[in-house]
Amino acid sequence: MANGHKKKNGNKNGEVAQKPKFSLSTVSENMADKGFEQMGANDLALPFLKVLGQLSPQVTQGDPAFIPEARPGMIFNSVTQDLFDGQKGIEVVPCYYKLEYLEWPDRQEGANAPAATHPADSNILAQTTRDDQNLDRLPNGNYIQETASHFVIRVENGQPQESALMSMKATQRKKSKMWNSMMRSVKEKRSDGRGFYTPAMFTQRYRLNTVLEKNAKGTWYGWKISHVGPVENQMTLDAAMGFYDSCLKGNVNVKYEQEAAKPKPVAEPVTQEGKPTGQPW
Repeated sequence: MANGHKKKNGNKNGEVAQKPKFSLSTVSENMADKGFEQMGANDLALPFLKVLGQLSPQVTQGDPAFIPEARPGMIFNSVTQDLFDGQKGIEVVPCYYKLEYLEWPDRQEGANAPAATHPADSNILAQTTRDDQNLDRLPNGNYIQETASHFVIRVENGQPQESALMSMKATQRKKSKMWNSMMRSVKEKRSDGRGFYTPAMFTQRYRLNTVLEKNAKGTWYGWKISHVGPVENQMTLDAAMGFYDSCLKGNVNVKYEQEAAKPKPVAEPVTQEGKPTGQPW
């Protein structure tokens, strides 16, 4: 007959046996990259870092993409859906640059992806005529948009975060040129003391803020870019070098339809009445 006492788990000396501690970090490290064997560049979505404007879906109530916390002037990650204060800004390491000419269907057709992508040395612009909306229009009705792509890695507290793309066109194309000049102007003294050299793009950090801009056609938010200094973290440098190498080899897949969440470009100047000017950027 049971005496009501439970037998303790333990060894013959009465010591309670200890369960082995579970460590997810150890398991994860030992099984790194498992499950991703069949995943290639075409299966990944490179995030866009975008400046939210007055007409962006994320700030428009009733739009499926509406985010209650979103405000014009914020910086938005198109994949993670993260929002960043445009005044405080974010820090990035630029890794690669590419200029292309994107061919877009007319916005009324409802397409959210370019019809074609033309390289920087293409003569596609010579085939266009400027229409009354200041767009370079092809004979087929599509328009061409000169687009500068800056491939970056966001940095937080010195540590590398996600890789992303900044697509800069129209009014922001000037900002891209200024950034390129800023990057080219960085110089380091050669180790032998004989002159200076331009360090690799991915060795430098930059801060991205947003500012309100305006012209005769309306107001909008744009980028403000400033040089912070050299990369000071080996992990960040390694990540930036790896991203650069992937971009250079063409292993980074850019899906421009992510950026065009609506049939019309979402970041365009607006008139004082809040109506689109018809000038995409």
